[in-house]
Amino acid sequence: MPTDTATPTGLMTIGAFSQATRLSLKALRLYDQLGLLPPARVDEATGYRYYAPEQVEAARLVFLLRQLEMPLQKIAAVLGARGGDAVRVVHDYWLGVERDVGVRRQLLARVMARLREEVEVMHEVKVREVPERKLLGIEERTLADRLPEVIGANGDAIFRHARAMGVRLDGPMLVVYHGAVSMDADGPVEVCVPVSGPVEPFGKARVRLEPAGREAYARIRKRDVVFPKILEAYDSVEAWLRENGKRPAGPPREVYLAPWDELGDDDPACDVAFPFA
Repeated sequence: MPTDTATPTGLMTIGAFSQATRLSLKALRLYDQLGLLPPARVDEATGYRYYAPEQVEAARLVFLLRQLEMPLQKIAAVLGARGGDAVRVVHDYWLGVERDVGVRRQLLARVMARLREEVEVMHEVKVREVPERKLLGIEERTLADRLPEVIGANGDAIFRHARAMGVRLDGPMLVVYHGAVSMDADGPVEVCVPVSGPVEPFGKARVRLEPAGREAYARIRKRDVVFPKILEAYDSVEAWLRENGKRPAGPPREVYLAPWDELGDDDPACDVAFPFA
């Protein structure tokens, strides 16, 4: 007996729906599997998908959002929202896109400067003596997108332990980069605090002695402690080391001068420092 392939009344075949919405058959099948744009009806015998005319507007919206390269998960949030909430989801997404573009512009400027060999010392670089010190720290591997979270969480854990155990702090918090950290490299990052007197390790924390030495550093404002702006300070210190015939003698670090929430955008907040021989 031949299968009845007549289109149900009031519905559209997947082909007609594809033409009306500019979404390919492959995309429509994927969106169905993901629950993003399920058909109004699926014929159990044939597996044919049928869509309702009132789904056309949502599908066209999906098409437009995909042209903005919005992830499918975010598109689902737009479709699940109503009125002003949907507008806010799209608005917030686009703000993020513009932030990313701004970051890429700054990175492009740095790339072009390097290609032209125009890297300059853009910050005042100073030198200081650093005494031998005992560091209480937590080391963790992380990609760049989780770096602020890792610094904040591990710093809080160290300060809580120090308060609970009566450990005396002997300087500001350091973030030591034992390896490269980027979106492709999960380098080891050590969040640590100089301490004095007896102190016991806890959890993932360890206690180590760092030898005395000298370091070159550039001090930057709170507003500049953001990627990729902070890279200018790294470039400045590295350029200063090259110009003065010095070589790094240890991993670079960021020294946070005061509690973050107590600082204004223009306050000195961080030293980007390189130990050198």
